[in-house]
Amino acid sequence: MAFTPAKPSLHGETLDSLTALLTQHGHPAFRARQIMEWLYKKRVRTWAEMTNLSVPLRTWLADTFDLEPTAFVLTKQSEDVTDKLLLELGDKSLIETVIIRAPQLGVGQENSRKTICISTQVGCAMGCRFCASGLDGLKRNLSAGEIVHQLIQVCRQEDDRTPRARAELVSFDNLVVMGMGEPLHNYDAIMRALTILNAEWGLGFGARRITLSTSGLVPKIKQLADEPLGLRLAISLHGATDEVREQIMPVNKKWPLAELLPAVREFSEKRGRMVTLEFILIEELNDSLDQAEKLRDIAFDLHAHVNLIPYNTVEGLPWKRPSLARQEKFARILFDGGVSVTLRREKGHAIDAACGQLRLKTEKAREAAPASPPVPG
Repeated sequence: MAFTPAKPSLHGETLDSLTALLTQHGHPAFRARQIMEWLYKKRVRTWAEMTNLSVPLRTWLADTFDLEPTAFVLTKQSEDVTDKLLLELGDKSLIETVIIRAPQLGVGQENSRKTICISTQVGCAMGCRFCASGLDGLKRNLSAGEIVHQLIQVCRQEDDRTPRARAELVSFDNLVVMGMGEPLHNYDAIMRALTILNAEWGLGFGARRITLSTSGLVPKIKQLADEPLGLRLAISLHGATDEVREQIMPVNKKWPLAELLPAVREFSEKRGRMVTLEFILIEELNDSLDQAEKLRDIAFDLHAHVNLIPYNTVEGLPWKRPSLARQEKFARILFDGGVSVTLRREKGHAIDAACGQLRLKTEKAREAAPASPPVPG
């Protein structure tokens, strides 16, 4: 499930690894920091823009690394100021990156709080019944450089549109690893990418503002608890009992709640962080008041925050979102039980913002397009 590019992405290198490569090939070690500044502070698109590097060094970099591992395809923007970026990789695979804006009173849209949602795989192998990302299965993992470059693409787009972006190294407030794919299935690449994004020589983005979401890979959750990077954890729960969760999340058969919840507790206690339980509300599947009561008990016991998300319709899937009254009644049970809870309002529904929808539609359109006629010889 790996794509081997002709050249590795420069955005996948750490300061240490790049320094070692430079010295190994006879280049000064101090050049590594200069290169990182071109990548993350100035976000250059070409080798020629690295004007304080010698021509021989730029030639070596061009021969050794890929500077643009993702290519911008299109942006779709909804009326609720959610943007979805469609990016193409070196093997023509497509991935999605989402910008979610939360306008604040008294400020313009350009100064709104922004959350960026990034992908870690092309497709997904988890087979969650409600999710568009895995409808065509897993194609491959993303490299660390491909993961990092999603944020570079976001920064470039924001650089062009907002004064805040031009004044700050990053113009977003939160980063969530909740896009296409199961992040913990691509553990080494995502940890390397987040380390690069967090580093002072990278984007310098605070780990406390990074949230990684998993469907529940218990051994990896335990491993994550021991990582030096102090990121936050979200669990895609979506069922408060094994019976309900197994209907929509096959991972529960391997790691049922009796194994998952202690691992979540272990993470929370080791890191001293409140964990978030993600719960997509699906009509007549997991929106019963009994599920609400059981979810309340789980969250209260774990001292976890609950994020209730009304289901986003996905073409080809039978699920529907509950009525607003049903959603609010479900949330009230948690709130009255002393649980911290957020009931999300619809974001990006008009632009197919549920993970993987835009990618699938674009791929189907490509497949349906007639082949180009041969060029006369």
